[in-house]
Amino acid sequence: MLLEKIISISGKPGLFKLVSQLRNGFIIEDVTTKKKVSIGNSSQVSLLDNIAMFTFDKEVPLFDVFENIAKQHDYKETISHKSNDAELKAFMEKALPNYDTERVYLSDIKKLSQWYNILHKAGYITPDSFVKAEGEVASEEAATEEKAEKKPAAKKAAPKTEKPAAPKAKASSGAKSTVKTTQRKQG
Repeated sequence: MLLEKIISISGKPGLFKLVSQLRNGFIIEDVTTKKKVSIGNSSQVSLLDNIAMFTFDKEVPLFDVFENIAKQHDYKETISHKSNDAELKAFMEKALPNYDTERVYLSDIKKLSQWYNILHKAGYITPDSFVKAEGEVASEEAATEEKAEKKPAAKKAAPKTEKPAAPKAKASSGAKSTVKTTQRKQG
């Protein structure tokens, strides 16, 4: 599952896939209808890949929560986001047993359920979508190490030598200050 290209846009229902970047915005595609539209840079966009849910000891990436839900529901749809509060809380307890009940609101649980069902309907939730390629984890670690090696060492700044300040001409209040230059006669 490639959540890095799936986004949520504030004020627009549903989920979208980033198709390409324009000079002043993006072209997006609705994941269910496949309809393409453009949005401006001023739109508030959230990448699902960057979203995590709070537990009492850490933050769990949304991808992992989706995987837990998919395994529990045999990769089928889950409860509706319009279910009652008790059902939604029970759903969340199964999806993320150690979730922080004070920082994960009911609206977050509704959004999680709705997004999961949208992604399922669009074909993103399958047993194969959660399997990482063999070299994927190793290549991510190698890339992180490579970036660390390429970082240049901090350069020491050369000591600055201070130049004496040039004398400033004082002007009386209201009078203009003029500077006259004299030339030497060559002769």
